[in-house]
Parts: sequence; structure tokens; C-alpha cells
Amino acid sequence: MQPQTSIHIMTRIVKMIMSSCFLFYLFFTITACNSSDTTVKIEQINAGIWKISAGKPEIVNLLSELDITPRDEAIRKIGKAASPVAAEAIEFKIIDGKTYIRFPLEKDEKIFGLGLNFKTVEQRGRVMRLHTDHYSGRDDGRTQAPVPFFVSSKGYGALINSARYIDAWIGTGVRKDSKNPPIARDRNTDPRWSSRPYSDNMEFLIPAEGVEILLFAGPTMLEAVQRFNLYNGGGALPPRWGLGFWHRTPTLYSDKQVMSEVEEFKKREFPLTVIGLEPGWMSHAYPCSYEWDTTRFPDPAGFVKSLNDKHIKTNVWINPYISPATELYEKMEPYTASHSVWCGIVPDYTLPEAQQIADNHFKKNQLDIGVSGYKLDENDGYDYWLWPDVATFPSGNAAEQIRQIYGSLLQNITVRMYHKQNKRTYGLVRSGNAGTSSFPYVIYNDYYNHKDFITALINSSFIGILWTPEVRASQTAEEWLRRMQTVCFSPIAMLDAWADGTKPWSFPEVTQQVNDIAKLRMQLIPYLYTTFANYAFKGIPPVRAMNLEEGYQEESKLEEGKLDATANPYAMALKKEAKDQFMVGEYLLVAPLFTGETERRVILPKGKWYDFYTGKLAGEGEIITVSPGLDRIPVYVKDGGIIPLWPAITELENRQYPLEIRHYGEKTSNYNLYDDDGETYNYEKGECTWISLKVDTDTKGGKRGIVIIPENSKVWSFSDYRFRFMSSEETK
Repeated sequence: MQPQTSIHIMTRIVKMIMSSCFLFYLFFTITACNSSDTTVKIEQINAGIWKISAGKPEIVNLLSELDITPRDEAIRKIGKAASPVAAEAIEFKIIDGKTYIRFPLEKDEKIFGLGLNFKTVEQRGRVMRLHTDHYSGRDDGRTQAPVPFFVSSKGYGALINSARYIDAWIGTGVRKDSKNPPIARDRNTDPRWSSRPYSDNMEFLIPAEGVEILLFAGPTMLEAVQRFNLYNGGGALPPRWGLGFWHRTPTLYSDKQVMSEVEEFKKREFPLTVIGLEPGWMSHAYPCSYEWDTTRFPDPAGFVKSLNDKHIKTNVWINPYISPATELYEKMEPYTASHSVWCGIVPDYTLPEAQQIADNHFKKNQLDIGVSGYKLDENDGYDYWLWPDVATFPSGNAAEQIRQIYGSLLQNITVRMYHKQNKRTYGLVRSGNAGTSSFPYVIYNDYYNHKDFITALINSSFIGILWTPEVRASQTAEEWLRRMQTVCFSPIAMLDAWADGTKPWSFPEVTQQVNDIAKLRMQLIPYLYTTFANYAFKGIPPVRAMNLEEGYQEESKLEEGKLDATANPYAMALKKEAKDQFMVGEYLLVAPLFTGETERRVILPKGKWYDFYTGKLAGEGEIITVSPGLDRIPVYVKDGGIIPLWPAITELENRQYPLEIRHYGEKTSNYNLYDDDGETYNYEKGECTWISLKVDTDTKGGKRGIVIIPENSKVWSFSDYRFRFMSSEETK
């Protein structure tokens, strides 16, 4: 019989902790048969946040290697809260060097999060292994962001802070000691028999002799997510230029070909703020040199400067594996793993020495000549394209642990480099995990299902990461336009032409519509920038699931499964859930259409909602069916919504632009518009301004717009404020 330790956290004790307004430690010991004493520590670390340590948590976890500082004051502003989970029901067992965790589940409780899933929003009833990997088309836990954080419809969240592969059974395992067991039924005679009996628990298995858990109270799900993001440093605040339109050029383009492409954008009056260079910019790739190929780019500094002079930033592709044909190789080799990838050495970036060597090399070859950021590729998996778990690293950290946090480490190193230069960056990354919400990186992958992209966009808001449904190629003009419409409402609006050489105008019959939506993206930058500021300072996801929106009431449904001896021998029910619409910022509801669709249902939360383009009332707390035509993506604005817009610019200069302030509906409202220099970290020193945009209404339906700029505050980006009242088309 294996020794077992069972640790039960007592309700009455934890309630005392959770009601306290000061921080302290609680230690208690339970001695189980044939086991040594085990200590559990519970610590309230901020308003509505608790840390629970059971057994011997490993030193390296998801957060330990990252330069993040919780936004404590912002957490306190959310307010005090008690955890709605009954702490006595959270059970830990340590068996054979592994830690077992059990959380309770109530009958109608819903669970969200647990990684970047592409097909499902609600996770109850799922079995998965949270494992950093390339997404292969199944929601089984292997994904680019296997964040072990869940948020419950009861209004709390929990992070299992372990850098191990974590097995999860979310409402699937039925225990003999269940307080609410399912009823045993006879399949032969009872039509109510189910192949998946009701389960009242979530269970997790961590291959370590202890674990740390962080609990985040609400009382709403959004507030639990906010606390989680703020604990991890807040959300990312990208530079303003990062919210424009990006274009990644084909792999082997030269400087002349890139500049020709830029000129074509200008000739066609198409927006462009960032050019992305793929592997061919380097002298060696797969593995990498991180040094410029002088045959294609004979004057890298001059090339980057010429783009900067045109108000276009440069983003360069890299992967983590170092070629022998680089000056970096010998310096880094002592700090690398036992195995190579694509014949390149693998740096152990948990070591300060490796971080500093990379810092020096990147600074010399990219940052010092004005490169604005990176696309950090190939740090996620396929098992064939990564080191195996039997690899060893000089730090002594397990290959499994480093795999789980490698994308996070790369983000951390590069962000720190730019922070030293007081320049903000914005880039792409192939993987990330908990703790990266404050890093200005957006996850992408090679999977290319448009509908599933939207589900991933929704799920990203539960787990503290950003995701983009980038555009690469399409079979038809309709698909091309629908993808473009979606990407222009995501964290990065980007065409990735690295392989196909596509252009925004590749389908002439929809070129004007593509141009229109890209220009709308540029107009929305003031609104989007404020949305990201609220992410940074308040932890509110910039793109978020409808489930986090107040007044959203759509319930997922189980459709009766049909018996099929081959495809569905247990007649399993199929879950139907809304996973194709989302919120952007405080006021915008976006409902994409997909190829072949001419109409769709849109679920409007409580209150009145208005058409973004016309200002007409669309509905009030109801499900509507819309047929917008091909030219427009359906977008709706909450009653009282204020949307600040710039002109339809094609390049983003560092200057003031006139501001159109749209107001929708009937409600009096007040919107705080954010502004700073858009490029540096000076906002961390208080060099930023919140401008109050107010709309007052009178008893006769008249409206008046007011702009309040705090006294002695600087305004970097706005001038000539003009209100436009969309419901009445009055302008003042």
C-alpha cells in the first residue's frame, strides 16, 4: 500500500481568512496513516486573492521565472470579496510523488478557460492534458497556451501554478463518496440512461510532490479574470502603432522587394503601420543566426530607417534555435540543452547568463538599428520539432517544465530588452502560459479554421493571453473578405503573406471592401488604445467572451444524441453553445459571418443595442436574425456607447488627429479616453492623460457633448473634438 496524505481545508478557518483585511499565514498539519506530517499554508495576498500551498511545491513554476509585478492597488480597487468555493471541499492528496486536487462542482455550474481551446467555450465534461504543443484540431489540452486557469460561473477563478503537464477531469469522474451522486440507470430499459453520468467535481493530477494554487474571487466572473490579470502584472499596453494594419512579406524577399511592396500599399491608399520580415532576413534560419543576410539586406540600418521615416515599423521573425554559423553560437553553447532542434542548440533561458548573451546579441543586431519587435516562432511543439522530455538542461530544470514556459521566457527576455531602451514593442509568439498577460505579444498558429479562430478569440479572454485570427490565404473572394473583417476586430490586424505572397487586393472584386474595413481599423485606434489601457490598468480583456458581459443570458444546450453503431454507439448528447460573437472594449459587440452565410443569429444582452454603422435600434435583450450583405461585418453598440474615431488614415504619424466622438442610443454616458505618447514607458511614471467624454440628454431627447481635459494635462493624439449623435444624426 502506497503512503497517502489527505489534506482538507476547513471551511470555518478559510472563511476567517477570507473575511480578514490584513495578510497573514495559517499553518496546520494533518497526520495520515503511514505518512509524515504535511503542511498546508494559506495566505491572503490581496483583496479577493489567496495562495494555497500543499506539500512541497516546486521552485520553478509558471510565474517564478518571469519579471512581473502584481498591480496591487488596482486589485484593491476592485474591492474585497469572499471566495464562493467551499474551501472544505477542495481536497489535496499526495500519492506516489504526485499531487491530486479535487474541486467541487454544483449542478448548474459552468467552467471556462483551461487553455486556448478552439472548438469549445464551456469546459465542463472535458478530459484533457494541459501540455504546450502545436494545436492539432482537437481540444484535448495540447495547445499553444495550455494555461491551467479556470473561471467558474459561481464567480471565482483558480490557477494551478505548476510548470508540469497537468491532467484534468472537468466534471467527468464520479466518486463513490460523492455528496450528489448520479442515479444508476439501466441502459436496456431506461431512456434517461447517459453514457456520461453527472459528476460533482473537477480533478487535477500534477506530477510533483506539492503544488501552489491561487484563488481569485469575483463576485462576477469578469472580476475574477481581472484579479487574475492584475496579479500577473495587468494587461499589455502595446504601442499605438501596433494597433494599425500589419503585412508580413514572403520569406525570401529582399530590401528592394519589401520597399516595392510598401510603395504599392501607398499607391493603393491602403493602411500600413508594420512590415513583418520572415526567415529570409537572416543569414541562416532553421537554425537561426539572428544576423542580417547581406545579400538581401546589404544595409540593414538604412533599410529599417527608411521604413521608420515612412512611419512603418519593422517586425522580424526568429525561432529559438541557434545556428553554428553565428558569432552567438560559442558564447551560448555552455548554457544549452543536451539535444538540438533542426541542428541548432537550445538555450536554457532560465539561466541569467543565457538571457544576457541573447540580450547583447539582439540589441546589437536588431534593437540598436530600430527594429520594433519580434515574431517568436517554433517554441510550442510538435514533439518531432522540439526537444524530447528526456533532454537535460544546465539549470537542472526538467525539460517538461522548460517546455511549458519556453514561450513565456522568450516574451520576458525580449520585453525586458525594449523596456531598457524605453521603447514599447508589440509582436507575435507561438506559445505562452500564465503570467504573460502584461507582455505585449499575441499568440498565433498554423491552424486555419475561420470559425474555430473566433472560438479561440473568445477563449483567450478567460486565460490572460491575446490571440489573433490572422489572414493568410482564401479560396474565394467571399472568404477573403470575411476573414479580413474578423481580423480587423482582433488584437493584431494582420495579413501574413510569408508563404502565399497574397496582398490585400488579391481578390479584385472585394478590394474596396477590404480597404474599407482596414481603414475602419485605423479609425478605431483611439477606442482600441483606450480598451488596451483598461486591460493594462484594470485587467479587463480587450476582446472578451459574451459570458463575461453583464446581461448576457444565452444558455448552452445539450441536443439529444442519435444512436449510431459506429459514429456514436453510446448516443452521446452534443453540446450547442454560442461561440461566434464577442465584445471588443466596453461597448462593441462583433458578430462575424463566415463563407456561405447570408444571415446569422445575434444574441443581444439586456438593454438596447444599436447598429454601429447607422445608429438604428437593433434590438433589446433578444436574439435577432440579420442579413448584412457581404460588405459589412455586423457590429452593435450598447445603449449610451461612446466610440471615439480618427479619420480614415493610411499611415500613423506621431501627431494629433481630429476626433469624431460617436454616441449611440439614449443613455447619458461618460467615457474615459486614454492618451499618452504611444511609444515609451513614460506612462508608468504618470505621463498619461484620461480625457472625459460626456454626453448629457434632456427630457426632450436633446443631447450635448462635453470634453473635459484635466487641467495642466498633455494631449498627444487628439484635436478638434466633434460629437456625432448616431441615433438622431445630430452633430454638435
